[in-house]
Amino acid sequence: MKTIVIVGSSFSGVYTAHRLLKQAPKTGDIKIILVGQSTHIYWNLATPRAILAGQFPDNKIFGAIAPGFKKYGNKFEFVVGTAESLNTESKNVVVATTAGQKTISYDYVILATGARSKGDAPWKQRESYEATLAALHDFQARVKKASSIVVGGAGATGVETAGELGFEYGKTKNITLISSGPVILEGTPSGVTNAATNKLREFKVNLKLSTKINGEAKLPDGRTELSLSDGSKLITDLYLSTTGVIPNSSYVPNNLLNANGYVVVDEYLRAKGTSDVWAVGDISSVQRPQFVHLDKQSALVTKNIGLLMQGKDLVKFPTNQSPVLAVPLGRKAGTGHMGSWKLPSFMIVRVKGKTYLTQNLAPVIDGSAA
Repeated sequence: MKTIVIVGSSFSGVYTAHRLLKQAPKTGDIKIILVGQSTHIYWNLATPRAILAGQFPDNKIFGAIAPGFKKYGNKFEFVVGTAESLNTESKNVVVATTAGQKTISYDYVILATGARSKGDAPWKQRESYEATLAALHDFQARVKKASSIVVGGAGATGVETAGELGFEYGKTKNITLISSGPVILEGTPSGVTNAATNKLREFKVNLKLSTKINGEAKLPDGRTELSLSDGSKLITDLYLSTTGVIPNSSYVPNNLLNANGYVVVDEYLRAKGTSDVWAVGDISSVQRPQFVHLDKQSALVTKNIGLLMQGKDLVKFPTNQSPVLAVPLGRKAGTGHMGSWKLPSFMIVRVKGKTYLTQNLAPVIDGSAA
């Protein structure tokens, strides 16, 4: 029997655990040990709308992980804790749990600990389910109370958030979106940026383009003062930063990481220079951190571990995939593209905008989506 340790209990980890257990009858006997800080999956894909109170009940955003794996019996173990170190020579992971340190040995290890937000908004999982839930509720209350809200960063998350705020509060709150570039959704086809720009302006969202946020300071009254690249100051009741993520890789040996802390992988999605360490999701350097990439990476890692166990040749990860982006703009519009083809608004609404795919939470947890 091979022991496969998966470090990280978010989408990537849970997806991959189910896939490996499902393919085991064909590839060989395994035991999966899933290590994660949170007892629940957080459907953070929906956070741009979930920070508005009343849009989603908690059980549409959070789901307990363990019940989805009961059917596998002793082939699966869930360890709730924080990975402290990975030793690729002795092939073990040291995990801090409430009962103390635990050393877990592996035949293969999959790194799937994702990334965390640079700001304090709950775009990503916190250190526990309870902490994430509390943060989400806190921001719901702060959004509701605020008269002015600034969203920093005009990538997909920033534009989606500005769209949700504008749709709900554009006529009653002062909503501003700040972009460091000359357009929002920079790097996408012009038709996509134009559609998003027009819709946000329709929602009365103030767009501040070609402006960088050089600093932020909390004022005594609880508001935030932003220092902007044009030399001006902007004071707001609530600041929501969407300006990037930091990989959760502090437990990973430095020789496996690039300068930004992401795991460097080869064409098979193995950590370079190793034969039994794999990476999937936001912690991997193979693609930009984006939800749409997780499924394909998980599927390939699962397949390659199965092939390795059977002594067969591994499959390379395709690097020429067309970029895909779907950006809801409020509850009735959206924009996006697949490669150079602009996706129509109704398609974005139907596929993502109505529910932010929250209906997929249960299938991810019970494995039927894997």
